Amino acid sequence: MSTKRALVVDDSKSARVVLSRMLEKYSITVDTAGSAEAALEQIKTSRPDVIFMDHLMPGMDGLQAVKTLKADPDTASIPVVMYTSQEGELYAGTAKALGAAGVLPKTVRPIDVTRVLYQLELLPNRRDSRPPVLQPVPVDEETQPSVTPAASDAAQPADIPQARGSLEHGWVEARLAENSAELRRFFVSALELHGKRLLDELKPREPEPALPIVDLPEEEPAPSARPWKIALAVCLAVLVGLSVLNWRTVQESAQAVRARAALERQVASMQADVARLEQALKSASSAGTGQLPADPGRVEVLQVPYGEAPLAGARLDALRELVAALEASAFAGTLTISSVAGEFCLVGSPEGGYSQAPAELEANRCDLRGNPLQDSFGPIARVPLALANLAASTRQRTENRLRVVIANGSEDLSTQPYPAGEGVTAGQWNAVALANNRLEISIDPD
Repeated sequence: MSTKRALVVDDSKSARVVLSRMLEKYSITVDTAGSAEAALEQIKTSRPDVIFMDHLMPGMDGLQAVKTLKADPDTASIPVVMYTSQEGELYAGTAKALGAAGVLPKTVRPIDVTRVLYQLELLPNRRDSRPPVLQPVPVDEETQPSVTPAASDAAQPADIPQARGSLEHGWVEARLAENSAELRRFFVSALELHGKRLLDELKPREPEPALPIVDLPEEEPAPSARPWKIALAVCLAVLVGLSVLNWRTVQESAQAVRARAALERQVASMQADVARLEQALKSASSAGTGQLPADPGRVEVLQVPYGEAPLAGARLDALRELVAALEASAFAGTLTISSVAGEFCLVGSPEGGYSQAPAELEANRCDLRGNPLQDSFGPIARVPLALANLAASTRQRTENRLRVVIANGSEDLSTQPYPAGEGVTAGQWNAVALANNRLEISIDPD
């Protein structure tokens, strides 16, 4: 069977890597493109069997690219699957009306990719084609009883579907919890059963009818070893069960300690950011005197912890206060808010997701360097609707005197260079990535 070829079109490098690894597990050759325009040029020289198209991209978006592909007779037969953060029946109906074969969520799961590949007939038939283990035994035709065709067909084993997909993290946790509860019930039942047996062994027996007394040499009765063996086996089983439970408790406690330490670091970073913004607000607001901030050209930098939306929480509230203070001071100029993503050293898998690598791990052993969580937020999450409305209403109220501009900074604008050379740990790398994962706020007067 010839190798299938897929084309992944997305402006996010980390999103392309995640989806490509899922497809390569099925021996599918994967090509990638960073924009719809580049994908249309690439299709002219290398025709794929399926295209996975992102929706929101610079220049031509995904729906426009689908419309262009379906309008061309040479590419109209190529199935296109949209994968995007857009949700709802309305979007899915629009995409399919333009010619898309289906819609996948941006945080795509392996089971979703498997289902789409089977629906598009890009994977082989899932029936088990292996030869039967049991082979027929030759017998004499004269002694062999006749078998009707119906009985022969009924004796054939049913096809066994191949297992598909991978276990998700939540399902594994649920199965572990069920097995732990079942193990406890087994230990309790075993203790009760063996306890009853021990009591039956130790109970005094009914006196038997008296027999004629015969003088025999006195012998010491041999102690019965069976009750002690049973008690020893029960103790060993209980000890093994307690050891397993204790090991799981230690592992869960260690994970909780690490999670708490990471949360405390993020809270401390957010508190420092809020304090800097409050200081900037005090300098920007002069009690209605109409004075400008002390240093309008200065750029305020706010760190964004890994995994958080840049314009959310306390940072969003502080930006609202800063815009209100500038408007109250009759400031005329531009307030620019830029979001820059840091490239973190991450470990994990497409199935279980990515997380920051342990601090002692070598930086060159990271599974991925990037920021897939921030990439998955998309432009809508990076620019909240409330902030977009605030920028538009401020421009209208001040008659374009005060302008609020929200931009996505380039990854090349790093405040600190990433460490290089041998011996660099993931902790050193991620410390620089945290400093580069930031918001930049600048006030430029007219």
